[in-house]
Amino acid sequence: MAKAIWNGQTVAESESFETVEGNVYFPEETVKREFLRPSSTSSSCPWKGQARYFTLLVDGQENPDAAWYYPDPKPAARQVKHHIAFWRGVEVSK
Repeated sequence: MAKAIWNGQTVAESESFETVEGNVYFPEETVKREFLRPSSTSSSCPWKGQARYFTLLVDGQENPDAAWYYPDPKPAARQVKHHIAFWRGVEVSK
């Protein structure tokens, strides 16, 4: 079981997940969407592709760009399609 917690709330929890470069990627349906806000931030990885971000909003507290995903990952990273990962103080355990 993998779990992501920020600001005292569980923002994602799943029995199944992908681990890539030490990051846990949660299936998007296991992430609590009510805590996600779209972000205009993006970044690029040479082998995974273009990443997009979400800001977490929990109990009035924002954590900018604390979640990311690859909407159209490159073939080498296809296992993370429809998955979301967390960082920036989000406590992820498995």
